[in-house]
Amino acid sequence: MQIDWKKHPLVPCVVQDYENSEVLMLAYMNEEALKLTQSSKVAHYFSRSKDRIWKKGESSGNLQHVKEMWLDCDSDTILIKVLQVGSACHTGARSCFFTSLDSNKESKSEFSETKYPVLLKLYYELVSKKSADPKLSYTASLYAKAPNAIAKKVIEEAGEFALALKDSDEKEVVHECADLFYHILVGLAYKDIHLDKIDQELSARMGLSGLEEKRQRKS
Repeated sequence: MQIDWKKHPLVPCVVQDYENSEVLMLAYMNEEALKLTQSSKVAHYFSRSKDRIWKKGESSGNLQHVKEMWLDCDSDTILIKVLQVGSACHTGARSCFFTSLDSNKESKSEFSETKYPVLLKLYYELVSKKSADPKLSYTASLYAKAPNAIAKKVIEEAGEFALALKDSDEKEVVHECADLFYHILVGLAYKDIHLDKIDQELSARMGLSGLEEKRQRKS
């Protein structure tokens, strides 16, 4: 039994803990991701938001070592059982499934230790606020009035950061910088621009003088 990749270029992949069968996450694989997973025995997926192949744990170190792979009866869904290093969820939770839809049950709010950088974790938290109530969430209220409200806050916070650099002590500079980073991340999340793209742009500029980079941008 084989996957018809012409019919299903992306197939869902359910990920379970090999030792206790806990459902950890749901991702998607294309043919290349499946082949990489099979050959390396480390989970690879296709990211719809980044539009590329990604190895689970490539940034955090939270790898998924694949022990078993199964295909469902319709040949359009994959199940893999993994030994999970650290957290499976980008929020830092062990499993992505910690929010209950049953009003009589409490959501699981425990988060395990994570190696995800704070900015990346915050970015995903801000993405999740897109569906929040603007009356209850400051971030959601910015999305509701985007892009003007977000742009205005970025300009405002950039000005306060600049003034802190000029007139304030280290503590205030750090405080204003954190405010500025927060609002920049809101803007990126609003535009669905993943931090990977900023990382790639900065990486491409490494070893390149600022003057040369500006010349290349104009050409």
